[in-house]
Amino acid sequence: MGGLRRYLGLQARAKTGLTSGVLISGLLALLCAVLTFAFVLVTVFIWLADRYGALVSALALAGVFLLTAIVALLCCIAIRRRTIERAQQALAARSSPIWLDPRLVGGAAQVSRAVGWGKVATLLAVGVLAAGAGALWFGHNRSGGESDARDEDDEDDGRAERSWSARAA
Repeated sequence: MGGLRRYLGLQARAKTGLTSGVLISGLLALLCAVLTFAFVLVTVFIWLADRYGALVSALALAGVFLLTAIVALLCCIAIRRRTIERAQQALAARSSPIWLDPRLVGGAAQVSRAVGWGKVATLLAVGVLAAGAGALWFGHNRSGGESDARDEDDEDDGRAERSWSARAA
């Protein structure tokens, strides 16, 4: 088990290049970038306050951040929609019929050559009939019997809750 874990760790490192040193250095760089941004904001505020007054500079910076937040939100929505569309397209591509898989067609051709076309056709016909009969039989049971049983169970649960609440009162 330890060998598999080590192998997977090495695979992840080979693909991402991520180690503890890289992670710590990245976090330190992020912290310094945030502090630098804060000092730049304070400097811009002081410069605007000297030039236009404290209230105007505060409103100007608030407006810049509000505009940035709106643009980021619109980008987030656009990226989300694009991601959903790509995922739906990928799912649609994966849901291609299994019988069009070249490996399955090749395997079926080999089986039919080995067994004989007559026997394969007979087995295929019996399988289709069994699948159709099963779908009709199971579909009939789901639509009729199970829903009535669920409704009766729901009514029983309601009676049990009412009787419990009556006892508690």
